[in-house]
Formats: sequence, C-alpha cells, structure tokens
Amino acid sequence: MHNSLPQFTQLEALVNYAREHKSVIIYDAVHSLFITTSSIPKSIYEIEGAKECAIEIGSFSKWANFTGLRVGWAVIPQELTICNTVPGELNALWRIRHEIKFWGTANIAQMGALAALSRIGQLECQEVVNYYLQNARMLRNALEAVGIKCFGAIDSPFVWVKSPRNWDSWQFFDYMMRSTGIVGVPGSVFGDLGEGYLRLSGLGHRESIEGAVSSLSQLTRIV
Repeated sequence: MHNSLPQFTQLEALVNYAREHKSVIIYDAVHSLFITTSSIPKSIYEIEGAKECAIEIGSFSKWANFTGLRVGWAVIPQELTICNTVPGELNALWRIRHEIKFWGTANIAQMGALAALSRIGQLECQEVVNYYLQNARMLRNALEAVGIKCFGAIDSPFVWVKSPRNWDSWQFFDYMMRSTGIVGVPGSVFGDLGEGYLRLSGLGHRESIEGAVSSLSQLTRIV
C-alpha cells in the first residue's frame, strides 16, 4: 500500500538491507508523536519484515516533557534474530540483561508515565506537541523571510538551517549568535553530513521564540 511513498521506500531499503546482511537496526522513534504527515511512518514496524531485524526505542522525554526522568522503552520483537539465534532468543537475553542491570524507573516517574498514557494525558501531550511544532514553524517562516533555506518544522520540532555564503557550521553559528542572540547546534556536531547547517529547536517557551523571530526580522537578507 505504501510502496510508492518515498519515506516508506527509504525505510524499506534499510529493512531489506538489514534482513539480507543479518544486521540489526536500532530505530529511534522518540519524535513519533510530532509526525503529522500521513505518508511518513511513525514506527519502523509499519514496514514489512522489520520485526525480523529492528529494535525500536521510544521515550517520554520530548512529547511529555520527561527529559531527565529517563522513562522510555525498547521493543525487542520475538521475530528478531541474528546469526546463530532462533526467534525469541534475543528477546529473552534482553530480559535477563534488564533484570540484572536495571532496578526499574522511580515510582514517581512511573506514575507520571501512566498519567501521560491516559486518554486525557494523551490529549494534553498532543497540545504540547502542537505548541512546539508551531514554535518551529514560526522560526522557519522568519528565517525564510530573510532568504535563508530551511528544512524541518513540519513533522519535527527542529529546524535545519542551511548556512548562507558557503559558511561552515561554526561560522554560521557565530554569525547568528552575534547578530541575533540566537544559539543553535552546529550541524557538524552531528557528523560530516551536518556540515554547513545549524539546528534550531522549537522546544521552548513561546516568548523566547517570539523574541528570536523579532531579532530575525531585523536582519537584512544575507544570502
């Protein structure tokens, strides 16, 4: 059903590679609630065969503001295998490892997680997600208004900003900090493919975002 959609095709290629080479994909779904585009999968298990090669991890940190409480989960499918294992073996090994090395999340954090998973909690968390997405869209719109190319802010609370004038990530970081007071994460921190970009976050108070937008509006076009 989804084979013609680019986002599904990309994941299908990864899943097919992992199955062929007996590799394991660690899939981070921490931002899944920020996905609003129907053609983008929220879970790798929407891809056929993914349970044979993928571990999916999630967290309450972003969509429920649990950063620091370390409440999350890992899905180890029964179907997951690697060389010389049978279905269910890795799941059992993970359970043993978990029981030996982890004493469990604090009770107060567990109660907070249960509240976040309740019907009312899910509605309230979605309001927070929508708030952050709006923050990111405000940043992107303000940046594009002064001629800067951006990506993100649609299914993610982050905006990836392309450095103008062929600046590297740190040059662009320095320019933004000195001229607008806006501090982001230089893309090069994330690896070679991030070079030439700056990552900005919408995970903040609206007043801070409005201040950043006001500062950006004072810039002349810099491309």
